[in-house]
Parts: sequence; structure tokens; C-alpha cells
Amino acid sequence: MPHDGRARTGVSAPGASEAGTADTGPPPPEPEAATNDRALAFAGAALTALYTPVDDELVLLETVGGTPEYGLPKRLARSGGSAAAQAHRTNRPLWLDAAALASHPEGAPTPPRARTASLGALPLGTEGEHLGCMLVVGATAYGFDAGQQRFLERFALAVAWVLRAGAGGSPAASPLSRALRGLRVGSFVLVPDTGLIEADEALLELVGITPDAFDGKVDTLLAHALPEDLPALMSVTEPTLHAIGRRELEFRVRRATGEVRWLSLSCRVVPASGEEPERVLGVVTATQVRSRGVDDVTRIQWLTAALDEAASVGDVGRVAVTALREPLGADRVALADVRDERLVVTLLDPPDQDSWPQQWRAQWRSEWPDAPVSALPTLQLALRDGRMDLWPAGTALEPGLADVGPGGLAVLPLPAQGSVAGVCLVGWDEPHEFIPEERSLLTATAALVGQALKRAHAHDAEQELATLLQRSLLPRRLPELPGGTAVARYLPARRGLQVGGDWYDVIALSEDRVALVIGDVQGHSAAAATIMGQMRTAVRAYAVEGHPPDVVVAHANRLLVGMETDLFATCCYVELDLEQGTTLFVRAGHLSPLLRHPDGSTEEVQVEGGPPLGILAEAEFPLTAVALTPGTVLALITDGLVEAADLPLDVGMERTRTALAGADPADPARMADALLGDGGRREDDVALLLLRYDGMTTRPIRAGWVVWRLPDAVMHARRFTARTLRRWHVQEAADAVLLVVSELVTNALVHTQGSVRLDLVLRGDRVRISVSDSSPRAPAKPVIVDWESTGGRGLLLVEAVSDAYGTVPVAGGKQVWSEVTVPRGEPATADAKV
Repeated sequence: MPHDGRARTGVSAPGASEAGTADTGPPPPEPEAATNDRALAFAGAALTALYTPVDDELVLLETVGGTPEYGLPKRLARSGGSAAAQAHRTNRPLWLDAAALASHPEGAPTPPRARTASLGALPLGTEGEHLGCMLVVGATAYGFDAGQQRFLERFALAVAWVLRAGAGGSPAASPLSRALRGLRVGSFVLVPDTGLIEADEALLELVGITPDAFDGKVDTLLAHALPEDLPALMSVTEPTLHAIGRRELEFRVRRATGEVRWLSLSCRVVPASGEEPERVLGVVTATQVRSRGVDDVTRIQWLTAALDEAASVGDVGRVAVTALREPLGADRVALADVRDERLVVTLLDPPDQDSWPQQWRAQWRSEWPDAPVSALPTLQLALRDGRMDLWPAGTALEPGLADVGPGGLAVLPLPAQGSVAGVCLVGWDEPHEFIPEERSLLTATAALVGQALKRAHAHDAEQELATLLQRSLLPRRLPELPGGTAVARYLPARRGLQVGGDWYDVIALSEDRVALVIGDVQGHSAAAATIMGQMRTAVRAYAVEGHPPDVVVAHANRLLVGMETDLFATCCYVELDLEQGTTLFVRAGHLSPLLRHPDGSTEEVQVEGGPPLGILAEAEFPLTAVALTPGTVLALITDGLVEAADLPLDVGMERTRTALAGADPADPARMADALLGDGGRREDDVALLLLRYDGMTTRPIRAGWVVWRLPDAVMHARRFTARTLRRWHVQEAADAVLLVVSELVTNALVHTQGSVRLDLVLRGDRVRISVSDSSPRAPAKPVIVDWESTGGRGLLLVEAVSDAYGTVPVAGGKQVWSEVTVPRGEPATADAKV
């Protein structure tokens, strides 16, 4: 085959047939770099780059192809907004055309042609495995089509295998080139009018021809194809006008050793223009998962290993789709569970409604449809018999199934432990012939998927139970605060039982005081969750009783010691005065809280800490006071957010502080989401509690009086109340307020011992009367009231004249309170000293 300058760029000389080929000899082999570039260029890649993680960055390791017209940065931040960083963090490929790429300027190709380029970012590794990222720069602004994406994703898998093989040692030399060799990608340029083809060494090796034995004729390659595959190949070597465009097909060749090998061909026809003849450009790869080579032991081993790692029903479905749809060239795959004689669809590929029958769309629920088994006789029969049914094109089926596979439908019951766990549907649009090898693949896949589905059901039930337990132990909602906004987040660990010991709570102590608490019980088990629930309940009870923060934590510590459990807990308790901004911190072996000041600066509050709860019964827990200004954000976190096997605590705290500084405090919910990051794989559960302190817009006016135990004590209390109401200019409510004061003070003096205190608070249009005493017993209203009753009538009067009335426990006793609405005349003075 003659070669000139154009042959080196992938174009054969048009006059080769006239010059003859007998005396030209075999074409000289092309350099490996040239064949690699041509294969990637066919996939739409103008430049392919490999980034590997080094500390907090993605470092450029190797590039293949490309010209000086494109350039990529040497380093990218793993936490940044570049396409490579996003794909690396989420383990999901990202495909951007030129318009979408304009919104991802970080890490994009540099000018002058970057504005006409597209980009693909493919993560390297499976879920939880971050080996790096492969960036592919597209030569056009329209992005990569589906066939190109599939090839590049296969290429990324091969690169991941190369990197995985070199883990633990020095990085393998040229991973991209090695991966291409591992894929065994061959490329060719065919000129149909001449019957000549320019094939590289990789293609010749795939077919089983040595370079010395190849004469440059397409017939020499076709001679190695199996006869039944020749018609499809001839449509490539002799294209018609309607075939202009991209084509993909699979075919078999018989090598000299007698081995039959499956190959995948992807090509496109380039029409003649000017001096260039019509050409067919294409690539050929060895099919790693052979469509009909189901006797491939490696394939079954891969499927077994993948299903073994699949934990949930969704994971099993994704593995099943990978094993069936692309290898069989199917257009649709559906996986459904059998639950109570109904089919519950768990996965559809493709997932959009338009790809499925009209009857399915009419029954579409929140995500996917479900239907009774009795509505689909074909499925009912297959599930009853437990055997696979293959329906060729033209088979009369019920409407719910006919449009799933008009060209062919495979119905696979999924057996598991003597029953049928579900069913899998595989459909084709074009007429499809089921050959024996495909039947073997379908049968083997159904058996493996059925067993995995049974295990996944048990796993999902366990996770659902754990989630319900966790939710029942944590607050269902946080209270609304008059001078701030509190939000919380909880993320379970993604390993083992999905329930742990992290907990949080927000406790409204009064109208102007709130307690925030966050803690972590040692371990990650149901026992830890049980202790967590007990500790949260105990802390809330001690706090509501009115104890100061150090006493609350000390009581909780003694309670945990008395439980005689082997577990301990850490805790950070915060009491905040929403009116004054005064904050009291107590820390028991927990991480220090973080503050974000209104100017955006952050600090780690230096709280003097005590030991973890449950270690020492007589441990002391000192108080630390900090004053907050409006606009300050308080963050309480657990160690699951800032510490992991590969993340030192100080580094994690610094990252969290940086995220806290960069988040917008106007929306605390989004701020909490920003602190959690991308939600990658977590070794421990995470609890996060944020409070943005805004200050109270309406500050209350207070006055207090210690009631002396004298015969005229009630009179003095009434006089104090009357003077206070006059000073506040709310005399209009004097009758009702004085009645309440008389009754509550009288009850406290008559029925309790010790000190009695009267407190008056004016907030807005309400006066709150509170009488505190040293008896924990709540006042009791009379059961029967008649003319002969001598007691209990006072409480009925208080309840009648009050807009609100109640009793709360406080440290060393109780507080009986009443609220009375007052008409406002002149503004009240803030000077409440009497």
C-alpha cells in the first residue's frame, strides 16, 4: 500500500489502486503516539489529561494528544469549583459543551481556542475510591455524543485499573498510554473507492494479522471475519449516502489459533470534498464485556464481585444495568421488586418517561410506576414458573409490555432462596435475534442478581429501621427563637449500621434564654444510640428545671456513671441570653465551638473543658463566658465532620473554619449545607448545630421583688406592683394584674416554706407575672367548687383573667406565671427600678 504525506495523517492516496500494490510491500508501522492520538481524536478528544490527588490538590500527571492551541493548569484545588474537582469529589462524570463550560472557568482550557471547546471530566475509581480525574478537551463546541462518551468512560475505567495496579508504589509511567494499550484500540482509515485501508498495528493484532502479512487491502481483514457478520461489515466498507454519519457495531473474527474474538467497531463516513475522496474513519476495540461471549469467566467474576459490593436495592439495579444493557445492545432495562403481589419498579434505564410505554406513563408515581402482577399476564406467568421468557419481534403481548421491547423482549425472573425476588425486563427497539450465548448470559445474570436483591432487601430494611430509630432520638423540629435562628444537620455514617451516637438539641428555657447542646456517645451501634437518647432526655430535663449550665452537665455526668455502661460521651452545652448576648459555655471532652463574627472572621472559642461524661462521677465542669454581638454565628460540631483516617483534626478544623467564613450568614440553612461539603463517604456520623444570633428587636422591661413573710406581705406586693405599672404607664391592666399578684403570692406564702419572689416583665403588650417558691409541687385547682368550698377558688380566678397561665419547674422549686394583655397608651419607660 503506497503512502505519502497524507497517509501519515490518516488518508490513503487516492491513486493507489492504479499504481498497484504488489510491489509496495506492507505499510510501515505508525508510532504508538500517532495511533493513540488518532483513536482519541476519533472519540472527539483534542487533548486528554490525567490529574492525580496530592494532598489538597489535583496535579497534572500526563497528557495525550492535543496541540499548543489548548492548555490546562498544572494544579487544581480538590475543593475548588473546577469540573475536574467536582467529578473527583462526586465520583460522577461531568460533560460540558462550550456554553456550559463558560460557567466553569476554573480549570478550563486556556485561549485562544478554548471558547470553541467542550470538556469531559471523568472520575477514576469506584464509589469511595478517589484515584484522580481524567479531563478530555473536545475539539468542537457541541460536546461529546453518546458513543464517544461510552468509549471515554471505558478508557477512564482502564486508566483507573492502571492507577490501582500501581497503588502503594511509585506511579506507573504514562498511565494514559498504558490504558490505551490495555484497551487495545486500533484505528483505520478506509477509502471505499480503492478498497484500501490504512490500519495500525493495534488493529492488526486484534484481528490476528502480523504487520508483515498485511497488504493494505480491506478484503484481507474481512477474510478473518465470521461469515454471518460479513453483511454488517460490508455496509461499512461500501457505505451509501444514507450511511453518512456515525455507526457502531460488533463483529467476530477467527484468529489463526482458532480463537473467536469479539470486536467493537465505531466509525463515521466523511464525504468527499475537494481533492479528498470519500473516507471511512473508525476505531476498533476488543469488547471487554462480550455481548454474546457469556462463557467468559472474567465477566461472571466481575458480575459476582460487583454484586457482592452492592449494598442497597439501587446498587443492585445499577450493576444489573451495567451487565445487560450495553453488552447486549439493549435499549431499555427495567428492574422491579415483587412486594405483596405488586411490582415495585426500583430502576429504569433510561430513567425518563418518554422512553417507556404510554401505559407506564399514565401510572407514573413520584418517581417510577408500580402495578399489580395480575395486570401483566406475561409477567405473572414468568414469575409463577420462575423461568426466563424471550419474546422476538412481532410477538403479541399486553400493551404494558409490547412497547418495552418491540424488537425483542427478555423477561427474567430473579430467583432467590426458593422464591422470586423480582423481575428484570430487557427490551430492544430493532429486531433482535437471541443466540445461545445470550441466553447463558441472561440466565447467569438473573441468578446472581436475584440473590443480591434478596440481600439488598434485608440491608435496606435494616437501614430503614436504623434511620427511624435515629430520627426518633433526635428533635423533630427546632424551636423558633425571638433573637436568633437555629438550624441543625445530621448525616449518618456510610459504613456499617446507619445509626450512631451523635446528637443535638435546642432547648427554650424561657422567652429570652435558650440552651444549645451537642454530644457524641462513644461507638457506632444501637447501644450507642440508646445511650444517646437517654443523655439527650436527661440534659433536657436538667436544663428545663432551671439549673445553670455547669450543674446540668454535672448531673448528666453522674447519671451516665450510674448507668454502669462501658461507653462514655462528650458534650458541649451552651446557654445564651438572647436579650443581652451573654453566653455560657461548658465543655465535657468535646470539640471547641466555633464563632463567625459579623465581619467574616472566625475563631475557635477557648472553652476550659472537663473530662468526657461517664468517666469520673465527681468531675468538675468550669464555665466560660463569652459576649456575642448581633450577626455572630455559633457553630457546634462533632468530630465526624472534621476528623477521619486521612484527615487530621487540626486540618479538618481549619477547613471548617474556612467554610464557615466563606458561607453566607443570611441563610443559616445553606450555611449548614456548605459546612457539610459534598457529602462524600464518611467514616463516622456527623452532627452540626448552627445559631445565628440577631438580638431581640423588642427588649423586655423587668422588675423584681422579694416577698417578706409578714402578715401584710401581700399588701406590700400589691403596692410594688401598682408602682411598677404606673412607671410603665400600663395602669389600665392594674385590676387584673393586682388580682393575679394577690392570689399567687397568697398561695406561695400559705402552701410553701422558704423564700418567695415576685417578678414582673413587660414585653410588647403583655405583662408577665411570675411568683417563684421553693416547693416543687405544682398548685392544684379544686375538683369540685360549691358554696361550702374554702380553697382553690383563687387559681380559677387567675386562670379566668389571664391570657395565658402555667407552672414550670425551676432549680429548687417552681414558678407559677400568668400573662395579661394590656392596652398601650404612652410608651413605657425602660427604667424599671423600683
